[in-house]
Order: sequence, then structure tokens, then C-alpha cells
Amino acid sequence: MSEVKGNINIDVIGTMSGTSLDGLDICFVNFTFNENKWSYKIHIAETIEYDSILKDKLANAHLMDAQSFSKLHFDYGRYLGKRIKEFIDKHSIDPKLISSHGQTIFHQPELGFTTQIGKGACIAAETGVDTICDFRSTDVALNGNGAPLVPIGDKYLFSEYDYCLNLGGFSNISYEGNDKRIAYDICPVNFILNYYMKQREKEYDKDGETARSGKVNEALLEALNSLPYYSKAGPKSLGREDVENDFFPLIDSFHLTVEDILSTYCKHIAVQIGKEIKRGKVLVTGGGAFNKFLIERMQQNAVQCKYILPDAQTINYKEALIFAFLGVLYNYNIVNCLSSVTGAKTDSISGSLYKAFR
Repeated sequence: MSEVKGNINIDVIGTMSGTSLDGLDICFVNFTFNENKWSYKIHIAETIEYDSILKDKLANAHLMDAQSFSKLHFDYGRYLGKRIKEFIDKHSIDPKLISSHGQTIFHQPELGFTTQIGKGACIAAETGVDTICDFRSTDVALNGNGAPLVPIGDKYLFSEYDYCLNLGGFSNISYEGNDKRIAYDICPVNFILNYYMKQREKEYDKDGETARSGKVNEALLEALNSLPYYSKAGPKSLGREDVENDFFPLIDSFHLTVEDILSTYCKHIAVQIGKEIKRGKVLVTGGGAFNKFLIERMQQNAVQCKYILPDAQTINYKEALIFAFLGVLYNYNIVNCLSSVTGAKTDSISGSLYKAFR
């Protein structure tokens, strides 16, 4: 990591919108650097749910023509800016930076590109606050996966855990190994679970009760565990394209009930995570941490590890918190993207800055 010169004390807003399209997470947090150690304190965090129209546009953005896609990039940026400005005014706060993940629409690093929409210039214009965004492109330009980005935060903000496991649209893991940070995506989680729950006209499987009512289909489980992604060496990452090309067609070919699909898939998640984590103290965050059935499956499949669920605020907002941290590192010219986890040619200071005028 680049040398930090002096002490740091800064208030920042971080935002996150994941593949599950639950809504916009906004986290207002203070970061300090003293005595060679980073610390944080979340002041306020909220989630703004997307209305059905915006959710539909984001879900189908990859099918748009070029002109419509470009317009959505700006429109969504204005939307983000307006929601963040409302958050700022509501709580009478004064962030020095906004750090926005945006919404990932295309992610194909093996072909050399990735795209997150939500124009940072629009966010800066709407809020009057300097905005950093587009955190993946530099790493992809350096032949990396552009993901995962959260491990730098795991390393410096959650170092007391042996592993950091996020159960979001995809599960990803981060840990120290051979004197470097290692991280990669394990398997899809809520991207698939929520997709099939929508066939029951529900956004998600509360507490995993629908999965609990189903039965594991051993043939599907074996087929899922045999997918080529799991034999790849890291660094590696997953995207929407992988799910649509590999997972959905395979699952649908078995013609199972939603209950049996979810039960089988929760077992699949537990098996894949169990292959990666053998022992130690594991911090579990992301929306999947609230799926009681899934956590039970994971713990049953654990050997000598303990899954630890922190407070609800940390579970819900850890990614927004860490994207705020990425912006702080960028602001102070400190490495915020690790080649050891992305496979890039070198570490980098990733992001694009849009200056604001008040």
C-alpha cells in the first residue's frame, strides 16, 4: 500500500447497488488513520428501494440500443445524485467526497471490458460534492478482472477475521495467504435465489423458508457442482452473463418446483463455500446473511470454522462502507485495487473523479 502521510480524518458517502437490484445503499461514514491503523464509524446508513420502472430499466439495460443505454447512464447518474442530495439535506451532513459503485450492466473482463452506469458527473452536479466512480475500468485495462474490489477494505478494516465472506448477488471471499490478499467470487447466491422467488411473486425468500420446504435434487446438485467455473484457478469473478449462460439453462433443464430448486441451490452454495473455507473465524455479510436456512446449511457443511453474523448495519452496508473507503484511498493517492485478487499486471489507484462546484 502506498505510504500514508500524516493522520487522516474524513467524512465520506459511499453508495452501492448490487445485482439483486434491491435498491440504493447510502452510507455516511467517518474514516480515520492514526498510528498506522485505519478505523471507521458509520454515522448514518439507509437503503432507498427502486420503483418498478427503474428496476425494470436496470434489469434490461444490457438489451438496450446504444442511444438508450447512453441516456440511461446519465439519467441514472442524475437519479443517484438527487437521492444522495436528499440524504444530505435530510440529515444536515457535509460529506467531503461521494464514492459511487454505480450499477454493473456488463462485466466481461476476459474480453477486456466492464461497464457500471450512473454518470459521476451527474452525481457531482446534483450534489455539489466531488464524486469518484468507475472503480473497475483501470484494473480491467491492466488485464485484471476488475473484481473483487472489497478485499482492500477487508484487509484494513476487518483484519480481526480469518475470512470475510459476502453473500450478495454473488458470494465472494477474501483472506490473507502467502503474505498477500487473496479474493475471488465463489458462486452466485441471491442473483439466482431471488430470480426463482419472483416466480412466486416475491422479491426474496424470507429466512429461506421456501428453500426449507423443498427437497434437494441430487442430480441437479451434482451438475451444478460440476460447472467449469469451479475448476478455474483464481483470480476469478462472476457476472450476470455467467448466470444467464451457464446456471439458468442448467437449472431449468431439470423442470423442478421452485421449492426444490431453492433447496438444491442452497445446498450447492454451502458445498462450494465449504470447499473454500476449512477453518477459522468467518465474517458473513450481505443480504444472504439473513437467509437462516442457507446459514444453517453452510454451518452443517463447515469443518472447523465458525460463521459470525455481525450487527444488521454491518451486514447490510459493508459494501457501501468499503466503496466509501475506496474513494478515500483514491483521494489520498493510495492503492485501492489489489492485483493479487484481480489478476491485473499491477496494483492500481482505480476510479474516475468528477469535481463539483458549489
